[in-house]
Amino acid sequence: MRERGEDFLATRDWLWRWDTDWFWCSRNVGAQRPLVRRLLGRHRLNSATYQRLMRLNARWGVTRQLDRWRGLHPEPVIQDVDIPIDRAAAFLDFLLREIGILPIWACPLRAPAAAPPFTLYPLRPGALYVNFGFWDVVRTRAPHEPGHFNRLVEREVEALGGIKSLYSDCYYTRSEFARAYAIPAYEALKRKYDPLERALGLYEKCVQRA
Repeated sequence: MRERGEDFLATRDWLWRWDTDWFWCSRNVGAQRPLVRRLLGRHRLNSATYQRLMRLNARWGVTRQLDRWRGLHPEPVIQDVDIPIDRAAAFLDFLLREIGILPIWACPLRAPAAAPPFTLYPLRPGALYVNFGFWDVVRTRAPHEPGHFNRLVEREVEALGGIKSLYSDCYYTRSEFARAYAIPAYEALKRKYDPLERALGLYEKCVQRA
């Protein structure tokens, strides 16, 4: 990248390259090391293998036990957030200082200026944002309340006028959630299409994990 402005890769090789290092998680199983990659073989270097390993780990608690033996307190921090471009540097400083996850995905995005805004994901039409993606486990010697680092992220995102994707763990209060995701508009639709409240609400699903 430092020597030339363009490079070319066959589609098949590009797809394999991405899948092998799925969200950079290959290092969690040592697959960033050339020797390990050769021993595993190309047919095992993919996200399906990684998911199987993570399911086994969740069942047997190998990493939890290792952390306990080492006196560490882990908290998964798996987040994607969108920050206005003029405040992106401030968020990056916070992320490096308070969370410490590396590597970090940073990708510019712009909500279409001519299209109607996304009601429940209120990006400003035409405004430029930077998406930050960071996916890892923060381990500390000192114990913290559950969700400590995720709450730090949520508060900083709100303070900087950003918004985060809701696939991740959420710890918002109900009022914070309503403020961030235009919940009054959502509730109006819910009253119209689900007046008997047979389906769970967005807060219950995303925050309370009901």
